[in-house]
Amino acid sequence: MTYTTHSEKETEDLGARFAASLPAGAVAALYGDLGCGKTAFVRGMARGMGLDAAVTSPTFTIVNEYDGPRPLFHFDMYRLSSADELFDIGWEDYLARGGVCAVEWSENVPGAFEGDEIAVRFEKTGDNDRKITIEGGPLC
Repeated sequence: MTYTTHSEKETEDLGARFAASLPAGAVAALYGDLGCGKTAFVRGMARGMGLDAAVTSPTFTIVNEYDGPRPLFHFDMYRLSSADELFDIGWEDYLARGGVCAVEWSENVPGAFEGDEIAVRFEKTGDNDRKITIEGGPLC
């Protein structure tokens, strides 16, 4: 399913609707260029999951954890060059913890996914406009 958003708030709202019914253990693989709305979408995901968190990009920390009834693990793979590096930081442990994983820059770690992830593709189509395609998951 493809959606168009016209502001950061609309991108966040879409993320909130998307995550509201995600089951524990879901993996959202986010794809797209720098500045196309991935982190705004994850901020919305946290809100949709009922988490009261100040969501920021984990570019330098690789992963931020947001605790709640269904925790959110927010990964940023921008600085990684392979899935092996993701496994080295405990990817399988995060999957086993039963939270929701949101993985920015998934294109950098294609070997990390088992085929059951939900692909979310972002395209910047204007200054504030985004085309967001969700392949699998609750909004499709």
